Amino acid sequence: MPEQTDIDALIGLMARLPGLGPRSARRAVLHLIRKRGQLLSPLADLMQRVAETARECLNCGNIATGDICAICQDTARANGLLCVVEDVADLWAMERSGTYRGRYHVLGGTLSALDAVGPEELRIPRLIARIDAEDISEVILALNVTVDGQTTAHYIADQLEGRVTLSSLAQGVPIGGELDYLDDGTITAALNARKRIE
Repeated sequence: MPEQTDIDALIGLMARLPGLGPRSARRAVLHLIRKRGQLLSPLADLMQRVAETARECLNCGNIATGDICAICQDTARANGLLCVVEDVADLWAMERSGTYRGRYHVLGGTLSALDAVGPEELRIPRLIARIDAEDISEVILALNVTVDGQTTAHYIADQLEGRVTLSSLAQGVPIGGELDYLDDGTITAALNARKRIE
């Protein structure tokens, strides 16, 4: 039956989404079909609009529905702070915290000699151009603590040395974290960055 083929195709596509496997995709599709009027039709319409309008912000690399994202357009965020992240998911995670009120720069990945990803494949030249154009006084390197992430952070720090204040996110035990669940690297970083209690 053609309808079943379309449903199977939908389940197959949903199963390719991060965090969903075939079983979760089947449950999600069944729920959408049961709630066709409240969920499926509005979701399909919205997905179509997003497919037509979503693009990368020409300034920072965030995902937006116009050429420049809302964060870059917000004049209150033009405060001299620029947070550099690897990808849009990292930017969204920072925004969820609600504590950072500056602007962002999305690199689009990290430097990787093995994968032949150099500075030109990332948005590093655009980052350097933004420093003067936007009167940036501090660059916060919020890159993942991986070999490639740290290599990228060191490269950017070398390129920007003497031009702006550079900082990075603190590393260590997260709030509410239990030592038993932390990896060795996190515990080591927490020990090395320990502060005196006064």
